[in-house]
Amino acid sequence: MNKAKIMVERESYLGKDNKEHFSYFVKGVIRGKEVKVRITPPDFGGYTVLEIVFGDSNEAELTVSPFEIKDEKGRVTMTGNTYGVKSVDEDGVIYECKIKPFQESDKALLGMLLR
Repeated sequence: MNKAKIMVERESYLGKDNKEHFSYFVKGVIRGKEVKVRITPPDFGGYTVLEIVFGDSNEAELTVSPFEIKDEKGRVTMTGNTYGVKSVDEDGVIYECKIKPFQESDKALLGMLLR
């Protein structure tokens, strides 16, 4: 079964400094309710990286990488996902940036959307 790509979108807003900034999000529908999951880079410098990844587009592909952490005896103690966005330019060059859900509620919504 081939799952459809989930896209991270961005929209601009005018900040308090009167400069254009972007907010990043994933839209979806969960149990008939439209949701907007807010996304952020892992640190402030990541906003520059996100601008490069998005380029002239207002959407980029969400990437999901499962992980598991094991203790010294090889037992799995934690599992989860890391997230990123990626785009590919006309020359085939891939641009990527790690992202994370903005709040715990965004993390829960993203998990529901991925199921």
